[in-house]
Amino acid sequence: MTGGARPSRVSEEFREILAEEIPRLKDPRIGFVTVVGVRVTPDLRRARVFYTTMGDERARRATAAALRSARGHLRKVIGDQVRMKVLPDLEFEEDESVETADRIEQLLQQVRPPDEESR
Repeated sequence: MTGGARPSRVSEEFREILAEEIPRLKDPRIGFVTVVGVRVTPDLRRARVFYTTMGDERARRATAAALRSARGHLRKVIGDQVRMKVLPDLEFEEDESVETADRIEQLLQQVRPPDEESR
């Protein structure tokens, strides 16, 4: 087995568990959250959870705070479902790639000549 195979498998397993568990959280600050990926370090000590959420800046900050406060619970849920010697610390990071892609598309629309838009 290669060094990258296990972290990759663990990352996908964590993503599936968290995608199911986060919507079950009772914290009213959590809006609609989609877990888009998890990146586990090669030593399996840290897991960075990438997510997207809806809402304005205030709602997104509230969701981020709620996810941070739910870390312990989410680690326990992972520990109940995955056998590991050490459970990784969870870090949550909002994935802004969709927003970035939208902004790039807007900018391209502004610089594209009018005759190309009809194609």
